[in-house]
Amino acid sequence: MRIGLIAIDGCFGSAIASIIDIVRVADGARGDVDPRIDPIELAILGPKRRVTTTASMTLSVDHPLSESAEFDVVVVPALGTLTAAATNDALQSRDARAVIASLGRLDEATTRIAAACTGVFAVAETGRMHHRRATTSWFLGPEFLKRYPTVALDLDTMVVVDGNLVTAGAAFAHIDLALSLVRSISPDLAQHVAKLLIIDERPSQAAFVAYEHLRHEDPIVVEFERFVRARLDEPFNVAFVAQSLGTSRRTLERRVRAALNLTPLGFVQRLRIERARHLSATTDLTSAEIALRVGYANAETLRSLLRRERRRS
Repeated sequence: MRIGLIAIDGCFGSAIASIIDIVRVADGARGDVDPRIDPIELAILGPKRRVTTTASMTLSVDHPLSESAEFDVVVVPALGTLTAAATNDALQSRDARAVIASLGRLDEATTRIAAACTGVFAVAETGRMHHRRATTSWFLGPEFLKRYPTVALDLDTMVVVDGNLVTAGAAFAHIDLALSLVRSISPDLAQHVAKLLIIDERPSQAAFVAYEHLRHEDPIVVEFERFVRARLDEPFNVAFVAQSLGTSRRTLERRVRAALNLTPLGFVQRLRIERARHLSATTDLTSAEIALRVGYANAETLRSLLRRERRRS
């Protein structure tokens, strides 16, 4: 397999380094796992001869972007931004536009595209994600949905594979992305590399999502969030909440789904789990007392939801 790793000035340094290290360890270890595994080659692609990452790491570019089609997989790492505004600005840079144009010319029948974190935005700019599943940094989910409303965004899953398109979550999900690529070559090799590097399996972002940090601008969703956070110990009725906010149930459901990619009930359940975890870690309340404080009369119901979340994460 030939992997082309795209690098532009300001890209996330640890993202680049982690992918390089995992792929090179995999190539070095493949003979120990199965001598029949073909060599794994990794090269740096870019719009200029040398690029500098956020960690001030300078990389020599092996191939220009025009040669991207010669690789089996082209990987787009994080752009090195942490906010929606900075990401939007980065996407307008000359280097980013060159990357987006080169991605748009690739033939998906012969070249797989992989991206993580804000790099997923660059792939989405090509239009390739229309009506397809993907993931990205959980805290940029609302902005992603705003820019690319036709993408089926899954903020829980760490790595999403949809045909020849592979996407991963926030910054250190580059590790998961790299392992996913190795796994596509050999599951045994991926497992061996994970053991060598002591990489724990993390199939979901759900455990890392703090919903109070999600940023969205829809005033109805903002008011909905405030309303339910103040009443997490009360029974939830979406029709009653919609009426209290001066809107219809259908409008509330549509706007919450558009902003958060969750149903209103799904979002309330996530908030309750988040609050329950916080109370468990910071108080001496019993499970039954915590359940009552987050709207569950039966502690077993809360425990069941927490177990389900742990399985997903």
